[in-house]
Parts: sequence; structure tokens; C-alpha cells
Amino acid sequence: MSDEVLIEESGNVAVITINRPRARNAVNGAVARGIADALDALDARPDISAYVLTGAEGTFSAGMDLKGFLSGDFPVVEGRGFGGLTEAPPKKPLVAAVEGYALAGGFELALACDLIVASTAATFGLPEPRRGLVAGAGGIMRLPRRIPYHVAMEIALTGEHYPASRLHELGLVNRITEPGQALEGALELARKVAANAPLALAATKRVIIESQDWSQEEMFKKQSAIIGPVFGSKDAMEGAAAFAEKRAPQWKGE
Repeated sequence: MSDEVLIEESGNVAVITINRPRARNAVNGAVARGIADALDALDARPDISAYVLTGAEGTFSAGMDLKGFLSGDFPVVEGRGFGGLTEAPPKKPLVAAVEGYALAGGFELALACDLIVASTAATFGLPEPRRGLVAGAGGIMRLPRRIPYHVAMEIALTGEHYPASRLHELGLVNRITEPGQALEGALELARKVAANAPLALAATKRVIIESQDWSQEEMFKKQSAIIGPVFGSKDAMEGAAAFAEKRAPQWKGE
């Protein structure tokens, strides 16, 4: 793994850190490839059940590295999109831990996560139009699906910064912490998620995401194809046995 992206494991939760603090953790090609490589490796590991994405030294990410963009260093990974994440999020649950700025592509990385924990000092925004650009890494598609239409329009069209407290009121941010505590808050939430069965988590996430485009006629058929294998898994039997025996389950991801 490159120096631009750090991986740390905490039990069955992995923390992925964008490590370019002098550049406010702006995303360049190395960061994008590092995140993609980390997710590919961690998705294949049955002992890791959830992830936290954060930025080093008090900033989540100020977005795309514009200096790199001018020199032809595009922070896009084929098949995964901007930051190695936005077009193909991981199969496992991903929590964003946001301190400081989550702007432009940084906000889009957070929107590609399943849960967001932010400190009261965090600010979000899509300032791309102020630079002659468009939030094309999912921001202007995902945001109006998460918050009211007119508020999403305001954020996208003004390019202004919005405090985490406002986005928490709108339901976009799951939890608010004191400054400097977003990572710990995200780890607490990720551990609660990771205590559950890995196959059930992956199937649940997949259904929630994919079902947005299902018709009523096909929804249960498509859901059954995804969740059916979970009901026949060893983990399902383990969950029932653990309940009957009044003990904690020992998940295998099988």
C-alpha cells in the first residue's frame, strides 16, 4: 500500500485513511489507486466485515487535486471511478468519518459511503461550478436522493459550504461528534455493524442500493435471488444456534 493511503485494522473493522494532510487530503491518482487496491484486498477477506474511510490530521478531503488535474494526473480508476470508490463502492458496509472539509470530490467520497459520522467542525459542499467544473463523481446524482430536492439544488448550484449540523438535520449525516472525535464515533458505529453476519450485511446493503430501481412486479423476485443464499448459509444456522444456546455467534462468512 502506498504512503498516500494507510490501512489499519481494529478487530474486524478496517480504517482506510487518505494521507495527504499537506494537500488537505486532496485526491490524486495515487490516492485513487490506493483506495481501490485497499477495497479489493479487504473485500476478499472474510475476517473484515466493515470499513471506515477518513482523512489524516483533521481533514476528510478537499476533493480532487487540481494541480494534479492540470498536469494530467486524473484520480480515476477504471471500473471504480473517482477516488477508486464512487462508481463501485465495496460490497461491505463503509462508514465515512468526517473532520474538517469534505468538499467537491471529498463530499462525493462521503456520499459513496453507507453511513456518515461527522464532527461539529466539519463542512460539506460541492463547489465545482466555482471552478468551471461539475460534480461528476456521483454528487449531483446521489445528493437529491438523500435530502430534499430544493436543498440539494441549493448545495449543488451555489457551491457554498454547509455545516455538518445542517446535514445532520436533513438526515444525511448519521451521527455528530465533538471536534476530533469523528473517527472514534465512526469506529463505534462500524463495530456495531460488523458484529452482525457478513453475508447478511452484504446482501442487505446490496438490496437497499439496487432496489431503488426495481418495479413492484419484480422487487421480491430480485430480492429473493440475493438473499436466498444467506438463508441457506452456515452463518444462518450459526445465528439460530447461538440464539438457542444463549451465546454470541461465531460468524465464518460462509
